[in-house]
Amino acid sequence: MENTSTLHFFILHGIQELGRNKLLYFFLTLVLYMAIITLNVTLIITIVVEKSLHEPMYIFLSSLCANGLYGTVGFYPKFLMDLLSDNAVISYAMCVTQTYIIYTSAMCEIAILTVMAYDRYVAICRPLQYHSILTPKSILRLLLLAWFYPLSMAVVSLILTIRLPICGSYIGKLFCDNPSILKQGCYSAPANRLWSIIMVVGQILQAVLIFASYAQIVHICMGSSEGRTKFTQTCLPHILAIFISTLAVVFDLLYSWDGSAELPLHVRNALGLQFLILPPFCNPLVYGLQLPRIRKTFFQKLRGSRTKVGCKRPP
Repeated sequence: MENTSTLHFFILHGIQELGRNKLLYFFLTLVLYMAIITLNVTLIITIVVEKSLHEPMYIFLSSLCANGLYGTVGFYPKFLMDLLSDNAVISYAMCVTQTYIIYTSAMCEIAILTVMAYDRYVAICRPLQYHSILTPKSILRLLLLAWFYPLSMAVVSLILTIRLPICGSYIGKLFCDNPSILKQGCYSAPANRLWSIIMVVGQILQAVLIFASYAQIVHICMGSSEGRTKFTQTCLPHILAIFISTLAVVFDLLYSWDGSAELPLHVRNALGLQFLILPPFCNPLVYGLQLPRIRKTFFQKLRGSRTKVGCKRPP
């Protein structure tokens, strides 16, 4: 059978439920997207320009924020355009591209959080060896691994998906994802399902590594007041970020569950959007407010810029 996927268009049914409220949703979405960009870019710039923050933990954090920006690019611009148009349609090529960006961003999120958990484990459990273990070369390797592993795994999934002939055109969501595309296939795709299981197992193994790292950290830190203070200052933001990401993934799984079709469309839309809202919006807030050095540096830069503006003489 000839694969006509490249000529195919999908209808994003999820947006039809918004009805007459499209302009309101457009405004709210635009404000949210601008806030996500501002928060993440601000944190990245703060880390880049302040040399005292050029340490592994903050380098990994800037990578996490960059990933948040990358993932939202795959959804928000298209969604904003759909809110201003009469028909929410998307080409097959754009649908596959959107799926790749959104899914790799979600996978990179977990991978980077795993690397950050390892960083905290070495810093607290093996402090005397910290700088010998996390050298500039090892930091680069960890960053490359955190990005290359999800991107390469998703490429295999992408290749398997584009080999499948498409017969349907109905996407019951606000955006494209792999299960929705596979449902439009002319026949079932066991290879895709097998690879999806392999990818899920990979994410579970990373979650186990994160849990094991923090279990060791808690065991060591809870023995002294100094350890508890260090844990609260440096590890609590990581745990909050992991909780937010896990919560978002749970919402997405609830959305993808077959029984979710019985839920109202607006509830399903809300469930499906959580991993595109919570991590990119909350991560910079959590780290910016909870990590003392970032908070202090940001307000110092802010006061410095205001002082320069206030002292500037008029022409």
